[in-house]
Amino acid sequence: MLERKIRTPGLIQSLIPIISLISLLALNVILFGDDTLSGANQIVLLLSSTIASIIAISLGHNWKSLRDSIVKSIGSAMPSMLILLLIGSLAGTWLLSGVVPALIYYGLKIINPTIFLFAAVIVSALVSVATGSSWSTIATLGIALLGIGKALGFNEGLVAGAIISGAYFGDKMSPLSDTTNLAPAMAGTDIFTHIKYMFLTTGPSFGLTIIIFLIWGFTIDFTDTSAGVENVLQAIDSSFNITPWLFLVPVLLIAIIIMKVPPLPALFAGTLLGVIFALIFQPDIVRQVSGSEGSFWEAGYMGSMKAMFGEIGIQTNEAEVNDLLSTGGMAGMLNTIWLILTAMVFGGVMEKSGMLHRISMAIIAKAKSTGGLVSATAATCLFFNITASDQYMAIVVPGRMFAKVYRERRLKPELLSRTLEDSATVTSVLIPWNTCGATQSSVLGVATWAYLPYCFFNIVSPFMTVIFAWLNIKIRRYGKDEKLSEIED
Repeated sequence: MLERKIRTPGLIQSLIPIISLISLLALNVILFGDDTLSGANQIVLLLSSTIASIIAISLGHNWKSLRDSIVKSIGSAMPSMLILLLIGSLAGTWLLSGVVPALIYYGLKIINPTIFLFAAVIVSALVSVATGSSWSTIATLGIALLGIGKALGFNEGLVAGAIISGAYFGDKMSPLSDTTNLAPAMAGTDIFTHIKYMFLTTGPSFGLTIIIFLIWGFTIDFTDTSAGVENVLQAIDSSFNITPWLFLVPVLLIAIIIMKVPPLPALFAGTLLGVIFALIFQPDIVRQVSGSEGSFWEAGYMGSMKAMFGEIGIQTNEAEVNDLLSTGGMAGMLNTIWLILTAMVFGGVMEKSGMLHRISMAIIAKAKSTGGLVSATAATCLFFNITASDQYMAIVVPGRMFAKVYRERRLKPELLSRTLEDSATVTSVLIPWNTCGATQSSVLGVATWAYLPYCFFNIVSPFMTVIFAWLNIKIRRYGKDEKLSEIED
């Protein structure tokens, strides 16, 4: 039996699955709102994968080769999915132990009228780093900060911009963040290499942001009030045993990471540290979470297990604080893992069929330099945030499109992963119809166009990554002695 000749896909053929994906994702946003990650987007990825498979088979590919490519694609993301599970358990034990509440508590202590904007950025950043979620930070602490800012006479768009700037810095830099795990998974690097390299551009962007807000704060007259902050502090203090000793947990985890312990054992160590400190400092909270009336050890075991694998929440006398003091554990990461799995199916088919290559070549044809390539990547991420209305798609699709090109130009994958986060993660909240923009506007009660001009960190970040590339600042490349085949392996 003669083998079918495999034909090269045309640009229009290659764009059909992408157009289908974008169209169906836009429909999801319209119909499902901010609940698209519960399954709708994953199904759309599978439907688009089916369309891509039909086109690939019509070009001469057989199903077995496509299936093998899908399996290989999923395998490449398996370490990141395991890390996501451990991140879920770490978030649970850090809440149970009081580490996250302590970060919030001491962060709020520094707020005063003159440096309110500066403090809003810093505290939002600290909480977002600790929780790995810009959404929960904005929906809880952000509301309190917005109320205080308005009482002090600040423009609500300005306050919202400070909160969002800080929260999205934390979302980018936290190893607990799903986007911070997704970007290196798409590019082909590990999370800690990604975070360290990303700080080269994120640091200056954040530094410029806090300088702007700090100067701004000294130019305004204030009406003193601290009622909102006191309520939050009282709610946390009445529920947890807050002590500086709790900061040993993040300090020890940072020390473990600095010692270059691999991500999986490092995160597991952080999880166990959370359990130990929970048993020492928060025995009442542990018993509350466990729901057990048995011995201390029985309650400790059950409470720790629930914090690691499932959803827990600490109830206080402040409803605004309760949402912040909750986490989904490992189970809370399953939708993100599901998204990665289906994204890898789509990417595997598109890559094997040559359609990703065809599209990327059309885009890259005009990007002759490293600066041009990074600019093209950033523009593509923004395009997907506008058209697909989802930050995950703005990371996944460009990540798959550009990964091979970066390797061929001997650029290390952390350059791609950094560009994805500098462009996709932070600009999602600036688009009114994007799930991020629509959610934050609704939660804060501030129109997207009102806070957009003041989201300095989100605006500066994509420009910073492009400037670094054009000026060839700290651009990592493979050595001349490394063969392309070794790089791909």
